[in-house]
Amino acid sequence: MLDLRTPLAEVNGIGQGFISKLKRLNISTVGDLLSHFPTRYEDFSQIYKIADLIPNQEATIQGRVEEIEGRRAWRRNLYIVECLITDDTGSIKAVWFNQPYIKNVLQPGRLANFSGKVTGRDEIHLSNPTYELIREQGTRDERRETTHTGRIVGVYPETRGLTSKGIRYLVKPILENLKRVPEPLPEEILKDQNLPDVNRALKQIHFPDELENAMKARKRFAFEDLFLLQLYNLKQKIALARQEAPPVGADIPFVKDLLKHLPFTLTLSQKKSLWEILKDMSRNQPMNRLLQGDVGSGKTVIAAIAALNAAHGGFQAALMAPTEILARQHYQTFLRFFPGFEGGVALVTASQALVFYGHGLTAETKKKQVQEDIKNGKIKIAIGTHSLIQKSVNFRSLALVVIDEQHRFGVNQRASLTDKKTQGAIPHFLSMSATPIPRTLSLTIFGDLDLSIITEMPKNRKTIVTKSVDVKERTNTYQFIREEIKRGRQAFVVCPRIEPNEKTETTLSRFEWQKLELKSVKEEYDKLSKKIFPDLKILMLHGKMKAAEKEKIMRDFLEKRGDVLVTTSVVEVGVDVPNATIMFIEGADRFGLAQLYQFRGRVGRGENQSYCFLFTDSSSQSTKQRLKSIVEAKNGFELAEKDLKLRGPGEFFGQAQTGMPDVAMQAIQNPEMVKETRDAAVTIIKSDPNLKKHQLLGERVAEFQRQIHWE
Repeated sequence: MLDLRTPLAEVNGIGQGFISKLKRLNISTVGDLLSHFPTRYEDFSQIYKIADLIPNQEATIQGRVEEIEGRRAWRRNLYIVECLITDDTGSIKAVWFNQPYIKNVLQPGRLANFSGKVTGRDEIHLSNPTYELIREQGTRDERRETTHTGRIVGVYPETRGLTSKGIRYLVKPILENLKRVPEPLPEEILKDQNLPDVNRALKQIHFPDELENAMKARKRFAFEDLFLLQLYNLKQKIALARQEAPPVGADIPFVKDLLKHLPFTLTLSQKKSLWEILKDMSRNQPMNRLLQGDVGSGKTVIAAIAALNAAHGGFQAALMAPTEILARQHYQTFLRFFPGFEGGVALVTASQALVFYGHGLTAETKKKQVQEDIKNGKIKIAIGTHSLIQKSVNFRSLALVVIDEQHRFGVNQRASLTDKKTQGAIPHFLSMSATPIPRTLSLTIFGDLDLSIITEMPKNRKTIVTKSVDVKERTNTYQFIREEIKRGRQAFVVCPRIEPNEKTETTLSRFEWQKLELKSVKEEYDKLSKKIFPDLKILMLHGKMKAAEKEKIMRDFLEKRGDVLVTTSVVEVGVDVPNATIMFIEGADRFGLAQLYQFRGRVGRGENQSYCFLFTDSSSQSTKQRLKSIVEAKNGFELAEKDLKLRGPGEFFGQAQTGMPDVAMQAIQNPEMVKETRDAAVTIIKSDPNLKKHQLLGERVAEFQRQIHWE
C-alpha cells in the first residue's frame, strides 16, 4: 500500500519517462501527484447514440472499431489516423493527427468509448477524441469503471509530453492502492462547514461521481489550506504577544514640533497611520505592523518620525532597504526633512558608511567605527541594506526595526534584524510596502500583521498623464518623448518578460527566466539606441547584472548621466528620480494592473508634469479594457481589486513565489471563505492554543509553514 510520502519512483508502473515529466510540474511524491488537482472538468458521463450526434457537440459514444488506417498527409510531418466506428444506430468516423500508435491500439472488432467534439456539417466526425477500450460482457473486468470516458473527467495543468489523460492514468491506480489518509481537520469543522472527509474528497476531486461532488471536494481542500494559513498567522500573533518589547512612549509635543517644521502637511491617513504606530510602540508587547501606501504616498516620512520618537526616548532604530540606492534615498530623506536631529543617523551599505551629526554635518567614516558607535549608542538611527544584519552590527538599545518593501527580503533576513535583542526585549517591527493589496488578501496573507493604510497622495501632486499607445500612434509618441528629454527630462522604459513558446518547458528555472528577460531588454535597448533615439544616451539594467553594476547604472541615471533607462520589471522598487517624468512600458498587456500602477508611480515625483505611456501591439477588446482601467485609475487599492478579479491571486503574487496551492490561491478571492476559516481558526486556538489536542493539525500547520513563503 502507498502513502502520501511514497516517492513516485517507487510506485509500480511509473517509469523514468513519467518521473522526468512530473518533475517539471514539481511532482515527486504520491502526495504531490494527488495534490495536483484538475483545473476544470468535462462531462462525458452521458453515452450518446451515433445517430443522435449533432455538430459542435462534446459527446461520448460507445462503439465497435470497424476499420482503421493511417496515412501521411501531403503536408510534411502530418500523420493522420482515421477510424470507422459503429453502434446499433449508425457509423461515424474519428480522426487523429500525429498519433500513429493509435492504429495499433484500436484493432478492428474492439469495443471502446470515444469522447470528444463532433465537427463538420454535411458529414460529421469526431476530432481527436479521447478513447478507452471497454471490457466485453462476461469478462472479469466487465464492471470496472472507466477512467477517461463515459464519466466526468478532470482536465489538469499539463506539461510537454504529459497530457491530462496521462495524469489520470497515473492517479487512478494510486488512489486504488492508497492507505487511508489521516484526517487533519477537526470533526466539528467538517460538520459545521458540510465538508467531505479527506479520503472521499481525494477521490471526488480526481474522479467525481457528479460535478457537485467535485466542487465540494475542491471547497474542502481550499478551506483546509486557508484554515492552516489562518492558524499559522494566529499562532505567530500569540507567540509575539508573549514576547517583551521596550515600551517607547509617544512624546506628543516632540512629534508636533517635528511635524511643524516639515515643508508639507501630513494627509489625514498619514496622521492616522502615525498615531497607530506610536500607540503600538508605547506598549511592552512587540508591534508587528504593515504600513501600506501607493508609490509616493509618504510612507518613509511616517517611519522616520517613529524612528526619531524612539531616538528621542533614548532608544535606537534601524531601517533596512533592499538596495543601496533606496537606502541612500532614505538617508537623504532624514537629512532633508530633519536637519536639526543631533542623535546621529548612519548609512551603512556594502560600499560605504556615512554619519549625519545634525545641522548639515555629514562625514564618511570607517565601517568599524560606525559599528562601534552603533554598539555604544552614539548612533541612534541606522539605515542600510543587508549590511545591518551582519553579526558585526550590534545595537545597545534597539527598539524599532523598519523594513522597506518587506517582500524583497527573505524570512531569515528579517528575523536576523528583529532578533537583535537588547536586555532580553525584542524590537517593535514595522514593514512598508507600496504594493497595493486588496483587503481580502491582506487579512489572509498578512493575518499576523496589523495593518495601516495611507490612502491619499500628498497635496499639490500633479496627476500623471496616462495614455494607451497602439501601433498607429507609436511614431508620434516617440517624437513627444524625444522633445521632453531634449528639455532636460529623463525616461524609464520597462520591458516585459518574454513568455515561453510552445516548445519551451512549462516550468523554467530562475536562470532561464533571466535569460528570457535579458533577451527582451537587449532587443529593446538595441531598438531604442540604434533606431528610435540614436541621438540620446541610453542605459540598460537587467536581473543578470551583479549588484555593484546595477547600483552604478541606477546612480548614473539618478545623477543625469543617462537620458533613458531600459530595464525589466526588476527596476528598483521605490527609487526616487525626481527628474524622470516619462515612464513608457513595452508590452503593457503582459503586466498586471497593480504592477503597471507601481511602474507609473516611479514618475511624477518632481515638480514637472509626468507622463506614462502604455505600449501594446494587441488589438483585443479585453486588453483595451484592462489598459483603460489603469488610464482612469486614481487609487492603487481599487485597481488591485480589479486586478485580483481579472487575473486571480496566483498571477497577482506570482504563484511559484508563494508556494500556495492553486486551489487556495483561488479561494483567497472568496471573502466569505476567508471569514469562515478565520472564525474556525480563532475557535480552535482559543480552546487549544498550542494544538496539543489536535496533534495532526499542528503537524500540518508546521508543514504548511515550510511550504509557503510570501516573499
